[in-house]
Amino acid sequence: MTGPTSDDELCFTPATDLARLIRTRQLSPVEVTAAVLDRIERVGSRLNCFVTVVAEQAMAAAKDAERRVVQTAAAELPALHGIPVTVKDLEATAGVRTTFGSVRYADHVPATSAPIWQRMHEAGAVLVGKTTTPEFGMHGITESRLTGVTNNPWDLSRTTGGSSGGAAAAVAAGLAPLATGSDGGGSIRVPASLCGAVGFKPTIGRIPFATPDSGAYEAVTVTGPITRTVADAALMFEVVAGELDHDAVSILGPAPRASAALHDATLRGLRVAYSPDLGCGPVDPETDRVVRAAVGVMAAEGGAEVEEVTIHLPDPYDYFVGWWGPHLLLELALMAEDGITLDDCPDAVRPLVERAASMSAVDFVRVQMVTRSQIYRAFADVFARFDLLVWPTTPLPAFEHPGAAGGPLSIAGRPVREPAMENQRLTEAISHAGCPAITVPAGFTHDGLPVGLQIAARRGADIAVLRAAAAFEAIAPWAHRRPPLR
Repeated sequence: MTGPTSDDELCFTPATDLARLIRTRQLSPVEVTAAVLDRIERVGSRLNCFVTVVAEQAMAAAKDAERRVVQTAAAELPALHGIPVTVKDLEATAGVRTTFGSVRYADHVPATSAPIWQRMHEAGAVLVGKTTTPEFGMHGITESRLTGVTNNPWDLSRTTGGSSGGAAAAVAAGLAPLATGSDGGGSIRVPASLCGAVGFKPTIGRIPFATPDSGAYEAVTVTGPITRTVADAALMFEVVAGELDHDAVSILGPAPRASAALHDATLRGLRVAYSPDLGCGPVDPETDRVVRAAVGVMAAEGGAEVEEVTIHLPDPYDYFVGWWGPHLLLELALMAEDGITLDDCPDAVRPLVERAASMSAVDFVRVQMVTRSQIYRAFADVFARFDLLVWPTTPLPAFEHPGAAGGPLSIAGRPVREPAMENQRLTEAISHAGCPAITVPAGFTHDGLPVGLQIAARRGADIAVLRAAAAFEAIAPWAHRRPPLR
């Protein structure tokens, strides 16, 4: 079998191309898996983005995939047949260590798989490893007592964001074309933005989240793809979306035909609302420059009808505490059965939990029913007049590893009020509105750091978001840019 000319070229080949080459017997699943594992061995330790690498298992799966290619008609092979993937270490993988980023679960091996990995596995994907996350995903940067600090492939001294930082770093560095992430307030989009990747948060319920032994009513958190191209995100989304009985909020019906919808993607004639900061600045000047230029390209070259708008949202920091604080208190109470305490969680979580402990039941219900409704209506008002809303994914590019502060101390010369919450200031609200949102690379700062553009649409309009992202990618391509890792 023949394909791309070098191992590193294989590692940066989109999954859509790999799938085609494997089906037409121009590329062996063993070749591509071996290339990815070799690159993980060469550069993975510099990024520290894996908790577990399953090289022997991956090669065995690749050899089995190759046998099936020889024995099976191309049309009968599943969509991800022979494609190397990574899974965030918050998502259970049956028979493969799943630590949740915690030393308490360092040797935990689940018997069942999370829905997103189960569906990827059934579609023929080859698992190469589990990617790093902060303890229980409870932080906006990716570091834990178990694995230490995960580094950004564009500058190893800088953060990947979180909590899917390992997944985004791996994808950006060519350590697998597809990765799973999870996103409650930005944990797919923030690290994808900071690492120069595509991160897609679908409509709540589009990709099942619950497992048979977990809560059936997850109201905000979703799982989704982190990739290098929009087409790869659409391919993965098509595989993992669709209803699931034990997930009470999963959207009924089959998965949308996302890949086919991208073929004639265009921005021409779309009404696009643009917000520089969602009304809750500041935004780093370089981020603002890059995003404004990208929005200009959408209009001038893409043909979109762009209008700058003002959005009025509740205070993002107060809402973060009011929503997530009580949720963390409940999670800690449940984990206490396994001996988990606040000391096992990221240090940045402590003040959040302490503040939430003083909330009354009425305070919490008000956040759930009143404040969240205000968020939903603010976006609904925009989508009543526009097809899309675009704005920066993060307030600033990847910043130096923040240590105990948990986030940046200042932006554009202004002190940051809550450093540990800052990463998600521009991603949190749209999550709680339940709307689909994607981050795509918009360009680079003068220092060579990637900047993300966020594109969102009304609830259920996942295909519209993917189409818009694909159309922007076509007029402002980025996948040829690679981090300076040697």
